[in-house]
Amino acid sequence: MVKVTFKDSPVTLLGTEIQVGNDAPNFTVVANDLSDRSLDDYKGKVKLISIVPSLDTGVCAQQTKRFNEEADKLDNVQLITISMDLPFAQTRWCSAEGVKNIDILSDHRDADFGKKYGVLIKELRLLARSIFVIDSNDKVTYLEYVSEVTNHPDYDKALEAAKNAQ
Repeated sequence: MVKVTFKDSPVTLLGTEIQVGNDAPNFTVVANDLSDRSLDDYKGKVKLISIVPSLDTGVCAQQTKRFNEEADKLDNVQLITISMDLPFAQTRWCSAEGVKNIDILSDHRDADFGKKYGVLIKELRLLARSIFVIDSNDKVTYLEYVSEVTNHPDYDKALEAAKNAQ
């Protein structure tokens, strides 16, 4: 069982904990144009999915900008950020920050991603900071549940895992 804290206080993660080697669960989230998006929309590509509580916080903003900067250096890798932010706020934030190279998606409607990947924080109804790398056959090849939500993930390991995934 993954143990995660938020500002040093333990939180409860709802949903199914994912393991490396698992088939990646399909999920439904909301794109900035309010259309549904799912894992199936990225068939045949390696996916690096970056989970943040809210784009409007320092660490989340830095994490999202870092992956945006790395996106064009990766072949056949789709970088995706998922948060509970409303699509309107995500669009505004991306425009203000110049983020254009990654898909920013919202789990606000049903928390479907959060539940299926075990990252929904019960006490806050936010997503716990985490990274999932899913290969082109939709197998999980790397993951990181960041133990303290306010800390950064290991960017280098995640990017290396995405480069090595087929």
